[in-house]
Amino acid sequence: MRISTKGDYATRALQDLALRYAEGPVPIEAIAQRQALPARYLEQLLLSLKRAGYLASKRGVNGGYYLAKPPREITLGQVLRAVDGPVAPIFCVSEENPREHCSQETFCALRDVWAEVRDAVSAIVDHTTLADICDRIRAKTKERISYQI
Repeated sequence: MRISTKGDYATRALQDLALRYAEGPVPIEAIAQRQALPARYLEQLLLSLKRAGYLASKRGVNGGYYLAKPPREITLGQVLRAVDGPVAPIFCVSEENPREHCSQETFCALRDVWAEVRDAVSAIVDHTTLADICDRIRAKTKERISYQI
């Protein structure tokens, strides 16, 4: 399964905001610079995440975007579905209703495998929160610092 550029950029941007959750609004330019993302594209993504209820924004001098919920309440699965739609390796196992039907569906053994792939990926992204990602970043940073000493 492949994560789209949208999914990658959205999760990286929200990871950045989660790391700065207590600091208030963060300007798009700051997120774009830290995450090496194009600011214009990021702006469109952040607007769609705001419409989905994961972000809020503040205008003005100290304005920018911030998480609308605590990092523990936002999963990677929610973010990916908000920007990319259902997590499915192939159309016939999409969780979206209505979905396309396949003429081979009733006896296709591959469909069962693709459903298992969907379920495995969903289990990981639906149980990984932005707070979990922040914990991983902090652990990696600590690890890197200890090796440099």
